[in-house]
Amino acid sequence: MTLDNGTTTTSHGPTAGAARTPGYAGTLAAACCAVLVAQVANALPASLNGLFQEDLHTHGSQLTWITAAFMVAVVCFEFTFGVLGDLFGRKKLIAAGAALVAVGSAVAALAPTVQALWVGAALNGLGAGAMFPASLAMLAVAARTARQRSHAVAVWSGFLSAGAAVSPLLGGMFAKVGSWRGSFWVLVALALASVVLSLWLAAESSAPEGRRIDVPGQITFAIGLILVLYGAVEGPESGWGSFWVILAFALGAVFLAGFVLVELGAGAPIFDLKLFRNRAFTVSSVVAVIGMLAFLGACFATSMWLGPVQHQDPIRVAVPFLLLQGPAFVLIPVVSRLLHRVAPAWLLTSGFALMAVGSFLCTRLDVTDTGLTPFVVPDLLIGVGFALGVSSMTAVALNSVPTHLAGMASATTNMLRDLGFALGPVVVGAVALSKAGTVFASTLDGAKLPPDQLGAARGIGQAAGPIAVNSLPAGTPGSAAHGIALESLGSGFTSAFAVCAVAAAVAAVLTAVGLIGIRAGHAHAESSSEPEAARRDGTPEPAAR
Repeated sequence: MTLDNGTTTTSHGPTAGAARTPGYAGTLAAACCAVLVAQVANALPASLNGLFQEDLHTHGSQLTWITAAFMVAVVCFEFTFGVLGDLFGRKKLIAAGAALVAVGSAVAALAPTVQALWVGAALNGLGAGAMFPASLAMLAVAARTARQRSHAVAVWSGFLSAGAAVSPLLGGMFAKVGSWRGSFWVLVALALASVVLSLWLAAESSAPEGRRIDVPGQITFAIGLILVLYGAVEGPESGWGSFWVILAFALGAVFLAGFVLVELGAGAPIFDLKLFRNRAFTVSSVVAVIGMLAFLGACFATSMWLGPVQHQDPIRVAVPFLLLQGPAFVLIPVVSRLLHRVAPAWLLTSGFALMAVGSFLCTRLDVTDTGLTPFVVPDLLIGVGFALGVSSMTAVALNSVPTHLAGMASATTNMLRDLGFALGPVVVGAVALSKAGTVFASTLDGAKLPPDQLGAARGIGQAAGPIAVNSLPAGTPGSAAHGIALESLGSGFTSAFAVCAVAAAVAAVLTAVGLIGIRAGHAHAESSSEPEAARRDGTPEPAAR
């Protein structure tokens, strides 16, 4: 069928023009199911880090790589998935991505080592990387008006957070009654259900005109990003001055610079730099990276604080995530209305400001206090701030470009948001583990421990960091330094929360300054004067407010 915006979509019902033709409602349901499954795959390990450490005998950076493997796969190939969806159809891409999540989850459920778990996480990331942009672009095309699109984005963002809120509970429940592996088998079933719903309910759409796979751009971007993230993850343990870490950063920077040059000269770029001529799109893209770094950094720090640091029950680890992720789902009706009544600068600035305050309050947590009450106010502030921010930045980005560029804008917006998500655990892990290692070493030197305990603690700390010393069973060599390791980790993750607070505050300031003066209808008009940028009555389609 042909929508008001001039974009043609292909619907595959039982028969052409027969009783059931997939439409907006079915597409919305399928897209929300897809993003829910993708986000469950992303967030599931959050409540299981402590169990991974016990069962698979992991240390600090190995836990970081479980999350990083997923996000690296998502970010590195999200551009190409956006192109594939435009070329071959978004519904097909969602179904293929969900099938890949089913395979990755099965690998994770059967993983005998942490390295196998990395493989499962990477496969899940590839599948989710296809589902995130395809589901959002499919909604952008299915929506007939900017108002309907804003509502769809709010619902989509709510299910994004619902998946993140449910995941820790799912992991904690199975860890309580059996094994953490059972939660991945549930994810297999959910992913297969998403395949069926997408093929049955969603309206197919594509935009193949002028789109083709940009192989040089994909290669340079993927290699550059992987190298930079490798250096950031391994820096705390290998040393920031080590040869391999410096080489990774240097080569990564070269490849990313090459990526920019390739895209500037590409006939069909996967990352159209012309999109950044639009002020609203540029601001929302920049704050997406910084703000989402702050948010997922705070989430990762919380999971590490309660899990591997305090060794709390997985169900208790899951409780704060209801406050961190739940508001974006619960507040769907409120956010949807606000998107029509409040300027994006106010919504985004308010959201990031709340996240900054919440993260700052987390710096006052006491690592020796295992109660959950101190998390209530900080996490609720972060969660409400995220609810206001994630829908607003997505709506601004999509409504600021012509409809025929929805696929590329969707992929770009998702990639930048997910880049922030990828950087969050990496930056938080690097800051926390580096600080903890420094504090542990300096405190241990002045500690009055028996020589055998002191030597063992120093050796384990140098090899695997204070997080390994913190997990030693009582009575084993080095376990006498448990208290020192615990306080050191508390100091490290307190610094990590401070970094999240600063990042959220910077995002708030950039949003307030960068979006001042942008009024309804202007953002879209800035990006294109083509016919697709206007409604049938000739007036510009307004940006989300």
